[in-house]
Amino acid sequence: MQMSNEEYAALVRARMPQSPFWPDVGKAFVIGGLICCLGQGFTELYKALGATAEDAGAWCSVTMVFLGALSTGLGFYDDLARHGGAGTLVPITGFANAVASPALEFKTEGMVAGLAAKIFIIAGPVITFGILASAIYGVILLCI
Repeated sequence: MQMSNEEYAALVRARMPQSPFWPDVGKAFVIGGLICCLGQGFTELYKALGATAEDAGAWCSVTMVFLGALSTGLGFYDDLARHGGAGTLVPITGFANAVASPALEFKTEGMVAGLAAKIFIIAGPVITFGILASAIYGVILLCI
C-alpha cells in the first residue's frame, strides 16, 4: 500500500489518542507550584530558626534534594510525576529524581557495577561530583 506523506500524517492524527492538554498543564502547574511552596516553606522555617537568608536557601536546597531522592527511593516520586508531568521536572526535586532513578534501577547489579556506575547515566558525573564536593565542603565548614 503506497501512501503519500500527507496521507500517512492524516492516518496517524486519526489514530493517535488525544492528550488532554489543558488538564495536563493545570496539573503540572499545581504540582510544580506545591513543590515550590514546600521549598519556600522550608526557607521560611530555616529563617525563623535563625539562619540568614543565604543559609536558609542553601539548607532548603539540601532538604529538597534529600526529599526528592528519598521519595524516589520509596517510589512516591514516580507516582507524583505520573500525575504532575513536567511540574515535577522543573524544581530541584526533579534533579534529585534524575540522579536517584538510574541508581535504583540498577542496584541489583551490585554497588559498583550497578549503583555507582549507573548513577551517571542521566545526571552526569559533573553534577554528581558537584553534589559530593558540596557535601564534603559543607561538613568541613561545619567543623571549622
